Amino acid sequence: MDLHDYKDVAENYDRYLEVMYAHEDNHRGFQEFYLKLAKEYGQGGVVDVACGTGAVLLYLAERGISVDGTDLSEEMCRVSLAKAKEKGLDLKVYPADMTKFSSGRKYSLAIIARSGFMHLPTPKLQREALCNLREQLLPGGILTLNTFDPFPILQAAQMQNTLDEYSFRLEYVNSEGKRERIYNAITYEPISQILHGNWKFETLDDDGNVIGERIRPLTMRQTYRQEMYYLAELCGFEVEALYQDYDFHPAGKDACVKNLIWILRKKN
Repeated sequence: MDLHDYKDVAENYDRYLEVMYAHEDNHRGFQEFYLKLAKEYGQGGVVDVACGTGAVLLYLAERGISVDGTDLSEEMCRVSLAKAKEKGLDLKVYPADMTKFSSGRKYSLAIIARSGFMHLPTPKLQREALCNLREQLLPGGILTLNTFDPFPILQAAQMQNTLDEYSFRLEYVNSEGKRERIYNAITYEPISQILHGNWKFETLDDDGNVIGERIRPLTMRQTYRQEMYYLAELCGFEVEALYQDYDFHPAGKDACVKNLIWILRKKN
């Protein structure tokens, strides 16, 4: 299992991300960015792949975009559907692996927001996902996904870490009204290009004493920029654009960018 497959993580995901992004937001303006893409490319329908708790899915639906959602985590799907119901939205959200997902219809735009694509841990799975999503697109359809340029100095430090060397990330209030502290530990394997992590959640009582602890694993693969160009071509896409932020600034060729946003067009 991965971090996002756990019920407790899904229920608290929005709560701790709100705190996290208040201090280290690499995703400022991401909802507006995808709305612009949907207006430009989504006339034939939009699918939010790895939709999580619905940050993009619900934002688009509330603004009149015809959009479906899918996520590997059934718990995440359950939360996003509950939020949709609260907002009076009748949405289709499919629990499915993005390497196999099919709703029975085609879309003109598929979105994999934030780090969804990076949770595919092998090149084989990445290729299977891209090839499958290509089949879910209409002719000339667009797939957008995110990666980042791996940073060698940080990689070198992570290679020295162990999965019990935790660093404090944040404190937030969980869905039960309890304060929780989140710590994580991350290691890096250069051959597989995989980041292995553990997230530790500590639940506190009113006096700040730890009354509960749980560990949740996280696995992500770092994909170099040249790999992504090759994968896109191999799977029947061409790179329409590559941005370094949600303000549509083109990605430079020399810098290590924390957030690369790929716009891939299906070749006919």
